[in-house]
Amino acid sequence: MTTFVDRVELHVAAGNGGHGCASVHREKFKPLGGPDGGNGGRGGDVILVVDQDVTTLLDYHHHPHRKATNGVPGAGDNREGKNGQDLVLPVPDGTVVFGKDGTVLADLVGQGTTFVAGQGGRGGLGNAALSSARRKAPGFALLGEPGEERDIVLELKTVADVALVGYPSAGKSSLISVLSAAKPKIADYPFTTLVPNLGVVTAGSTVYTIADVPGLIPGASQGKGLGLEFLRHVERCEVLVHVLDTATLESDRDPVSDLDMIEAELAQYGGLENRPRVVVLNKTDIPDGKDLAEMIRPDLEERGYRVFEVSAVAHLGLKELSYALADIVAQARAARPVQEATRIVIRPKAVDDTGFTVTEEGDHFYRVRGEKPERWVRQTDFSNDEAVGYLADRLSRLGVENALLKAGARANDGVAIGPEDNAVVFDWEPTMAAGAEMLGRRGEDHRLEAPRPAAQRRRDRDAERDESDQEYEGFRPF
Repeated sequence: MTTFVDRVELHVAAGNGGHGCASVHREKFKPLGGPDGGNGGRGGDVILVVDQDVTTLLDYHHHPHRKATNGVPGAGDNREGKNGQDLVLPVPDGTVVFGKDGTVLADLVGQGTTFVAGQGGRGGLGNAALSSARRKAPGFALLGEPGEERDIVLELKTVADVALVGYPSAGKSSLISVLSAAKPKIADYPFTTLVPNLGVVTAGSTVYTIADVPGLIPGASQGKGLGLEFLRHVERCEVLVHVLDTATLESDRDPVSDLDMIEAELAQYGGLENRPRVVVLNKTDIPDGKDLAEMIRPDLEERGYRVFEVSAVAHLGLKELSYALADIVAQARAARPVQEATRIVIRPKAVDDTGFTVTEEGDHFYRVRGEKPERWVRQTDFSNDEAVGYLADRLSRLGVENALLKAGARANDGVAIGPEDNAVVFDWEPTMAAGAEMLGRRGEDHRLEAPRPAAQRRRDRDAERDESDQEYEGFRPF
């Protein structure tokens, strides 16, 4: 059964925003108490968080579809809907997030590093929030925005200081088991190691991690064997350790040709040219292995390699090797640039930026793209004429109507707002006047403009009294 997965395709869906509520306050002796519809709640986000306790992407391999909760719709009496709960997904340290097209979206390294994979939708405004001095009784509310949905690829690149590379059965698992407390599977047949193994080594005051990468064979960089799946696990290491088998029983192999082959595969994979190399001649406890190691060591040192003769079984030369690797890791850490606190960069939009574009597509057809117009369209209830009229007013104030006129649009031309796969198309009218004509101006109720009967009677009596006073003054003698 698979227990280690380092690459998965994940479908994330953030929560939808709750719809706003269109409600009128009801109370005895107050038949028109005004709008009191509450706003909808925000949809939950999908957030990836680095967790040191997680070492594999196996859980997402079995359950690739993840969705956050939706926001709750608003209610009357100015009750706002509850926000959706964020969905937090723990991932291993060193996880790289790719888009569907292969674009790197995030490189998650370090405990607690987060990335919002899906943004929750905004909640719609209720008619109480939409009311104003000009629009005293809106008969509509805004819809909640849908949450962001997308497919992403999670790829794990092991975070280790030292990577052991070499042919299958070269003794990498045995070496990591004696250098650290790791307990990998060890057997006398190829491809015993099917997943990378990590171990922690302490050498003096330096503590570093070492990774045992599954065996490489010719053609690994093109996908042969297991190499292509695990070559990415050596990308973050500070030093590469070539583990060469000096007691191989295969007649067509020798340690030098094994080294050349592994180096060729690393070169084809790319990105590892500047990493320091160390050569470990393993299995020197065997007489033939010891003789071969002494024979090829001068040749390897002439190439510039630091060479160590060790035996994982007999525990020979391990201390010198561990301290040498600790020295290289310490130098690499000292050479790293000082980590600075992340600065918050604010990039305000230009003052003359309209926030939308109008392009002509074909004969008498235009497309409007922009964050605000597309969001307003998503939040509009097109079954409500007053809501459509409100959308028309917003687009006009933003300048969409003037931009269409400048682009050459005429009455009854087709206009689409949004992307090709999800757009709202309508016939454009330059003087669009939609919505609740019975209410006079959009969003206004003439019944609220009319005074109450008692107040009107009082005004009528005052007017009659004023007229009688004027008549009496007309008969006053001089």
